[in-house]
Formats: sequence, structure tokens, C-alpha cells
Amino acid sequence: MSNTLKIYMLAMICFLVGTSEFIIAGILDKVAADLGVSVSAAGQLITVFSLAYAIGTPILMAVTARMEKRKLLLYALTVFAVGNLIAVALPGFTFLLVSRIVLAISTGVFVVTSLTVAAQIAAPGKQGGAIATLIMGFSISLIIGVPLGRVVASVYDWKLIFGVIGLLGLLSMLIIVFTIPRSNGEAPVPIRKQLALLKQPKIAIALAVTFMWFGGYSVVYTYISPYLLTINKLSEQGVSIGLFAFGIASLFGSKFGGYSTDRWGAPRTLVSGLLFHSIALLLLSWAGQSPYIVFPLLMLWSFSAWSTGPTQQFHLISLVPEASGIMLSLNTSVIQLSMAAGAALGGVVVEQVSLSSINWIGATIVILGAAIAATFFRISYSRKRREEMNCKLVET
Repeated sequence: MSNTLKIYMLAMICFLVGTSEFIIAGILDKVAADLGVSVSAAGQLITVFSLAYAIGTPILMAVTARMEKRKLLLYALTVFAVGNLIAVALPGFTFLLVSRIVLAISTGVFVVTSLTVAAQIAAPGKQGGAIATLIMGFSISLIIGVPLGRVVASVYDWKLIFGVIGLLGLLSMLIIVFTIPRSNGEAPVPIRKQLALLKQPKIAIALAVTFMWFGGYSVVYTYISPYLLTINKLSEQGVSIGLFAFGIASLFGSKFGGYSTDRWGAPRTLVSGLLFHSIALLLLSWAGQSPYIVFPLLMLWSFSAWSTGPTQQFHLISLVPEASGIMLSLNTSVIQLSMAAGAALGGVVVEQVSLSSINWIGATIVILGAAIAATFFRISYSRKRREEMNCKLVET
């Protein structure tokens, strides 16, 4: 089997673990009704997952850095299967919270380790493409996994989804055993060294933009299914179609973000993407009950939101090229923390204000992110111009 095919095998498993992360947002109302809790309480399942992912993954990756990578992938999938088993076999909201924690930690370890393995087995000069393939596999779970999960939950019990995911996780272990070669561990990067980068203002500001971008997104996306059902009055079929359209747009948005960054630069792409993101959220609150209006706005929201991803990653790497791996790891942790904060804030808004208010809150947070980014780029540009002028004066 060629190494390219092995990388696609890893991408398929990343799709599986990605589905386990995102699926809750697609079936949140059904989980809440079945467990006898409010929608806002059920939303904290996303908060808990994101917190466990953000805090647990860097620590576990540092602890297990020297472990042989194929073995680590197998351990992660074993824990992943256990997490799904807990969701299926043990009753009640508390055990589902435990399941989300177990799934978050195993997902984080598997994804990060897979990225490392893909870069190792890729052909020289193809490492970037290998990593992009895995990320695409993870992202496609939004396109196929979440709407498909919604359909299954509408026809059968939502727990069946986690049962199938857990079983596929066990089968994925066989794929790892027979396709992925053994690879040596590496020197661990201490958590202290990772956090030391946050002391640099330019990095702290850039990660603050990440926090605002994904936090505002998460406030709304966490409750998107009950929002479409209650506020936009879509049918079950309409919600599934809307989630599918949302996922398709996310894929095109990611592609466009990379293209636009290369063509027009990170500052223009990042700021404009955040602005369109906030505009889409505001327009969605005025969309009414027509799917002909709701679906295009869902796609505009997803397209603009996900176009920010590759742009922000490029921007972070350009700030500290010599520590690109650490920067991407920090960015992933910040994304998960912002998802947790967004889900928690959205729950408060739904409980204390109204479900229809989440769009306004999310849009406001994203606009703040755009303002921070625009100010940072303006100051950086002015500073660069002054330095260039000073250099010319010295030369003359």
C-alpha cells in the first residue's frame, strides 16, 4: 500500500473522530428531550468536550511524546471506543458528560498524533499536503457526519450514533495495525515552553482573534438545531438539509481562505472574513421561515467563518516561523477553549434571555475579533513603514 493511501486511511479515521465531536450540536434538542434536561444544559456537553480537549491534549501529548506513534494511535482509539460505549450503555446526563470528556481526550491525542505520522510518511516536499488531507477528513465530518447523524437520530435512537461510531473506532484499529508503520517518538515540548510564547504581545493578540472568531461562532452553532427548528420553523428534513449545506460551504470556505491568503494576503482575508461572518449571523436572525433565505445565509455564515481557519494558521506561523508546531498546537487549544466559552455563554443567553438572541451575541463577539485584527494589522503596517523609512535614511 502506498503512503498516500495510508494518509487517506488516517483521514477517514479523522472523519470518524470529528463526527464524534461535532455531532452533539446536530442532535442537541433530541439529547435534551431524552435526558430530561434543558437545551442550555445539554449545550454544556460541548463546553465540557472543548475544555477537556484544550487542557488534556497538550498535557497528554507532552507526557506521551516518546511513545511509539502507532501504539499511541491504537491506545487513543481504544479510549475512544470506551467513550462511545459509556454514551450508549450508561444512562443519564452525568455519564454522558463523562463520555464527552473521554472522547475529547482520545480525539485530541489521535488527531495530533495522526498529523505527526502523516508528515513522517509523506513524500519529501508533500508534508503540507498530507496534513491538509487529514484536516479535510476532520472537516468533512461537518458535511456528512453531522447531517447524517441528524437523520439517524430522527428515525432511531440518538444513542445508536455513538454505538456505530464506537464500533467503527474498533475496526479502525485494524486499519492502523495493518497499514501504519511503526515510528519513533520524539523529544517532548514542555508545557512551560509552549505557554512562554503567550508573553509576546503579537502572539497573545493573534490568539485573542482566534478566541473571538470561534467563540462567536460557537455561541450560535452549539444551538443551531433548536434555533432552526424553533426560530426559523424548519422541519426535521429542513434542518438536515441546512446542516448539509452548512458543511458543504465550510469546505469551500476553507479552500477559499487559503487561496485568498495567497492572492490578497492574510490581513485583508482575515478581517473581511470576520466581517462577513458577523453580517451573516445578523442576517440569519432576520431570515424568517423561508428556507430559500435561511439556507443561503447558513452557507454564507459557514463559508466566511471557515475561510478564517487557514488564514489564521498562516498568520500565526508567520509570526514565529521557528516555532510553527507549538503555535498551531496553541491555536488548537484556544479554539477548543473558545468553543467551550461560546457554548457556555450561549447556554446562559438561551436560559436567561432567549434563543433568538444568540445571533446578536455571536455577531458582536466576531466583530470585536475583526476590530482587534484590523487594529493589529494597521499598527504592524505603520511600524514596518517607519522601519523601512529609517533604513532608507541610514543608507542615504
